[in-house]
Amino acid sequence: MESLYAELDRPASPRALLTEFLSLRRSRKLRHRDAAHALGVTEAEVIAAAVGAVGELSATRLAGPWPRLFEQLPAFGEVMALTRNAHAVHEKVGRYEKMSHRGETGLALGCAIDLRIFYGRWECAFAVTEHTARGVQRSLQIFDAHGAAVHKVFLREQSDLGAWDEFVACHAHADQSPLLVVEPKPQPDAPREEREIDVAAFQQAWLGLTDTHQFFPLLRKFGLARTQALRLAPTDFAYRVGEGAARLLLQQAARHAIPIMCFVGNPGMIQIHTGPVRRVEVIGPWLNVLDADFNLHLREDAIAAAWVVKKPTADGPVTSLELFDAEGETIALFFGARKPGEPERVEWRALVADLPEIDA
Repeated sequence: MESLYAELDRPASPRALLTEFLSLRRSRKLRHRDAAHALGVTEAEVIAAAVGAVGELSATRLAGPWPRLFEQLPAFGEVMALTRNAHAVHEKVGRYEKMSHRGETGLALGCAIDLRIFYGRWECAFAVTEHTARGVQRSLQIFDAHGAAVHKVFLREQSDLGAWDEFVACHAHADQSPLLVVEPKPQPDAPREEREIDVAAFQQAWLGLTDTHQFFPLLRKFGLARTQALRLAPTDFAYRVGEGAARLLLQQAARHAIPIMCFVGNPGMIQIHTGPVRRVEVIGPWLNVLDADFNLHLREDAIAAAWVVKKPTADGPVTSLELFDAEGETIALFFGARKPGEPERVEWRALVADLPEIDA
């Protein structure tokens, strides 16, 4: 998007940026990410500009270690957890529970908030206070080195404000400067030349999978991008469906009360919903799930490819619908709800089988 910040020739200072950002937000009713992009900056730079500010938007820079900071979130009680990428936003209401980590990889295995955490991709975090028409909104906002949001935690009416205040005081960074320098996002690596790939060995390894968690290491072993792997999959284990498949799948899952798993992530976080979906609505380019405890907002016009994928496991085959953008980046993954040790639900498999297949 063209930079209004450059176009209007504003002074490049944090406070000037914050003022312009708030003005743009008010005049255009934009979300944080969209207003930042309209100004030609990242969301992290805008939030950093609010460090030490007084008024509509203010922030406190927080310090790691990130696992120690993040694993204190259960003290907040009920909150809303948000993880997004460029084309999908995943929101869950609940509590952070059963949190753990090993090195730079962490887990949150709550009944509602279910996360796979990659702390090595975290660069900065802020406690944010915003005065809105609906009252004061407090949130924890985490960003990567490129200024993109990794994860956000929004307090709700039932949240423990005392625990929040203690958390912010405990983790406040010694450096409360509003300046933030972000790294340019690197260009993605070129896909490996397919003539260099031992396709037969890759297909044999696919057929030997015993758990869905083995799929990413399989891609890494053969040096494949995910969409490239799907094109080279064993016969009948991956095929293209229409870009409208996600809408049809969610509508049918809601109509027939088929519980699903929905994964939305970015390099620093994957967030998972497991359970039913009830209210599915299309608003402009957005496909939405608008349930009390789970919201999904997905840009249908960004879906460049949709694949049905089958993976062998010790519990039988597992089927997913996988959505990708024009650059081959994953937008969202959908599975049927199941627990380890249980076979895939027959009704989920039938739902996916009804999605219209197209030529790859």
